Amino acid sequence: MIKETVKDTENRMKSAIQNLEDDLAGIRTGRATPALIEKLPVDYFGTPTPLNQLASISVPDARTLIIKPFDPTTLKSIDRAILSSNLGLTPNNDGKSIRLVLPPLTEERRRDLVKIVGQRLEEGKVAIRNIRRDIIKDLRDFEKEKLISEDDLKKGEEELQKVTDKMIAEIDQIGNRKEKEIMEF
Repeated sequence: MIKETVKDTENRMKSAIQNLEDDLAGIRTGRATPALIEKLPVDYFGTPTPLNQLASISVPDARTLIIKPFDPTTLKSIDRAILSSNLGLTPNNDGKSIRLVLPPLTEERRRDLVKIVGQRLEEGKVAIRNIRRDIIKDLRDFEKEKLISEDDLKKGEEELQKVTDKMIAEIDQIGNRKEKEIMEF
């Protein structure tokens, strides 16, 4: 019972880390990447729809993104969504596609982005700790119901702490990688 609980916990923590990685992919670094805008919500007939469902996104060079909508009538909506986002990009609309040129990041903007990454990393760590707290509560309930012994509870808590420490270390590695990406010129 303890092993299954720890395994389930590890899976939940891995999905929390995956969510964090997806979130960090949307934070701008020095080079262009489709992940920067693919989740951007665009108003499509009154429904917020991710940009990657409305258009193809290509990267012709290190500082340029080209967005080609599947439906040309969505160009204006995509334009508005990019302008209203906090990306600080100005779209160039030629009537068929949208070109985004990413200006080089200033030192100040890089520091701001590193702070944002730090906040997101802390949110990820809190999510991991919340999962651990919930599972420890479940284990203690199992012990009260006499489904596991006190020794099993202690072993389970120790295993859970090892998994938690491993996941927190993984979050730190992800954060270090992202900070290096942001700070390189």
